[in-house]
Amino acid sequence: MWRSAFLYLSTNGGARRMASGSSLAWRIASRFVAGECLEEALKASLELNRRGAAVELDYLGENVEDRRQAEESRNAYLRLLEGIASTGVDGHVSLKLTQMGLDLDEALCGDSVDEVVSRVDALGSFAWFDMEGSGYTDRTIETYLRVRAAHPNVGIALQAYLYRTKADVHNVLSAGGTIRLVKGAYNEPSTVAYPAKRDVDRNYERLAEVLLSSGSLQAIATHDEKMIQRVIEYASVNRVDHRGFEFQMLYGVRRDLQERLLAEGYRLRVYVPYGGQWYPYFMRRLAERPANLFFLLGNLVREAGRGR
Repeated sequence: MWRSAFLYLSTNGGARRMASGSSLAWRIASRFVAGECLEEALKASLELNRRGAAVELDYLGENVEDRRQAEESRNAYLRLLEGIASTGVDGHVSLKLTQMGLDLDEALCGDSVDEVVSRVDALGSFAWFDMEGSGYTDRTIETYLRVRAAHPNVGIALQAYLYRTKADVHNVLSAGGTIRLVKGAYNEPSTVAYPAKRDVDRNYERLAEVLLSSGSLQAIATHDEKMIQRVIEYASVNRVDHRGFEFQMLYGVRRDLQERLLAEGYRLRVYVPYGGQWYPYFMRRLAERPANLFFLLGNLVREAGRGR
């Protein structure tokens, strides 16, 4: 019930406008969002680097409504890349195609993506293609494979809750691609996605084993401690070097587990979102784990009590 409610709210315009003007909503969301401006995101990234984690920076936004917004998103990523280079942040960038104008004009989107990835190339960096709802899966994979043919320094997120993802994993790996395996955070019908968590987990574990056995660096993105342990055990039994893959986790989620993985010598990359369009992202984080809301509200109450 809570998951469906938060996913509904993530796309509700009235709720977005109300939350965006609320200082309390932002205080809660800031647990998961590194800031509303580039400087704040770079500062948070350098602190994560200091702790031993690499980062993946995401300028928040999706489903832009006009060309101006799409062009602003492209320019924001070009500024982000310059910020990473000038500050020495150990980090990649992550792109959403609908933020680059996919809903408006595929040529516009393609040109913007090419410009950003060309700059990534020039800086010797790396870019990830985020995966959005299932209606965008084919176009996202097609764009990724087209770009990768000219720019091998790109990766793509694939979602384990979709029935199709086993085939997509093999398709991307056969092209020499790099995958970030996630469970999935959109509200999908049972016709395209596993409705039961146990089935999503089972598929995730099978696909993680495929990635670990691929012989190339791949990313396992999960906060599920049991899943992480299964991955570690599989790697050990199958003699996969623990530096031959990386775990990826979200900013502000399971910091204790992040610290543990770093202390044990595993590669860790933290997904660092920032920007004014934080509301949909925040709602999807609550949908993944509704207990986060009550945990954060409790912290705010305790902080307010200490302030009196």
